[in-house]
Amino acid sequence: MFDLTWQIKIGKFTLTMLESVTIVRSVEQLSDTAEIVLPGSCFNKAIEVESKIKRGDDVTIKAGYDGKFETEFTGFLEAIATDDGSIKLICEDGIYNFRKPIADKEFTNCDVKDLLNYVCSQIKGYKLSCDYSFKYDKYVIKGNTGHDILKKIQDETKANIYIKETTNGKVLHVHPQYKEVFGKAEYSYQENIEKSELEYKIAEDRPFEVIVEGKGLDGKVIRETAGNKGGDSETIKREGVSDRASLKKLAEEYAKRKSYTGYSGSFTGWLIPFCDAGYKVKITDADYKIKDGEYYVLSVETKISSAGGERKITVGAKI
Repeated sequence: MFDLTWQIKIGKFTLTMLESVTIVRSVEQLSDTAEIVLPGSCFNKAIEVESKIKRGDDVTIKAGYDGKFETEFTGFLEAIATDDGSIKLICEDGIYNFRKPIADKEFTNCDVKDLLNYVCSQIKGYKLSCDYSFKYDKYVIKGNTGHDILKKIQDETKANIYIKETTNGKVLHVHPQYKEVFGKAEYSYQENIEKSELEYKIAEDRPFEVIVEGKGLDGKVIRETAGNKGGDSETIKREGVSDRASLKKLAEEYAKRKSYTGYSGSFTGWLIPFCDAGYKVKITDADYKIKDGEYYVLSVETKISSAGGERKITVGAKI
């Protein structure tokens, strides 16, 4: 029997009481987040935290079994909520530092790399690593934060955007989804899958077509399509984009994530093995070997409480 252990540091303080922690790490969200819930009182006395911790404090969450920790989250305290009888500490990863205003500027015929280099020059202390190309006819920055711009770019391009700290400094990464694999984990229906919401389908049984419509500055609409007709379809519209290569790439990448032979959905396991968004996860089933395969992990929701620890893993396309 494993003994769940955890260690949470906020600013100069280490937590000694805890109701629960929920950590969400996803390649489809701009930032990884954590919500730490503390009891509102102890021995009938209200717990007061505002004088001890503050917005912007460093946050580190570690958890594991029998004193063997994995770092589950690093970031910053974004907000403190005390509205419902408990204390909720809302945390965000390094993207938090981009919640600063960016000087107004208008770009024409620009690539996302041009925009992001400008954002990094304004935020200071960050280098850019970007191999994702997507061109805008026009992009106007007016009254935006760096976070606003990163969010818009991720929403419109579906790129994987994240922060990494290395010995050479802090780096803002922007890459196509599925290009990078950060680690591996293995799960079996017979061993460590506690609950499954996975669905196995054949690609031919779920045809999907995506239509991407771009509109240039002249008002002309340009369409690019990808995938197969005969099933679900989706139309994506992008204002201020007329570059066919950008539109075609967006359509192709979106379509390949929607139609493939294999599992889709999510499953739940424990804290062992460690698994993160961007991992390659191998799923096996001794009863149905034909379904065995490796998948890209889109998101991981990790929960820790007195009831134990668990991870809900959502998979993307087979890789």
